Amino acid sequence: MTDEPMYDLHEQDRRIAVILGEDDVVEVDATTLGLYLDYLKKNISLPCHLTGIDEFAWEERFVFGHGSRAEYEKLKKTQPSHADTYELLGFNDTVKEDFGIVVYVKRLSDKMKFTLPLADLKATDEQSNNYQLLDDFSAWFVNYR
Repeated sequence: MTDEPMYDLHEQDRRIAVILGEDDVVEVDATTLGLYLDYLKKNISLPCHLTGIDEFAWEERFVFGHGSRAEYEKLKKTQPSHADTYELLGFNDTVKEDFGIVVYVKRLSDKMKFTLPLADLKATDEQSNNYQLLDDFSAWFVNYR
């Protein structure tokens, strides 16, 4: 048994379609990303703490055994890691179909600031409304682009 919340995928699709002003879920494009961005900016509750869903692209060679552990630990001091906790600072108003919505975050451990794709992040509080909002966005972005 997993600790992950079980979502009704049909219900998730319905929520996403409502956000996009459609009867059904539509594909990711610049227009729909803009609609989603506007919705999230109005509905995310701050403060919002985030962490990575999976390893960030730069971490993959280390996590899957091809890189040095010492080098990985050194790079994590200056690079964002999926295991870090961040505070959401704001949204970049420019959306791109390949990266989606980009956010500005501050790592809680050392206050370093980064710009990250929102689809790579999830809220740390699984009971919060933010968790579902971000989970829905990531599911839509990954599955409909």
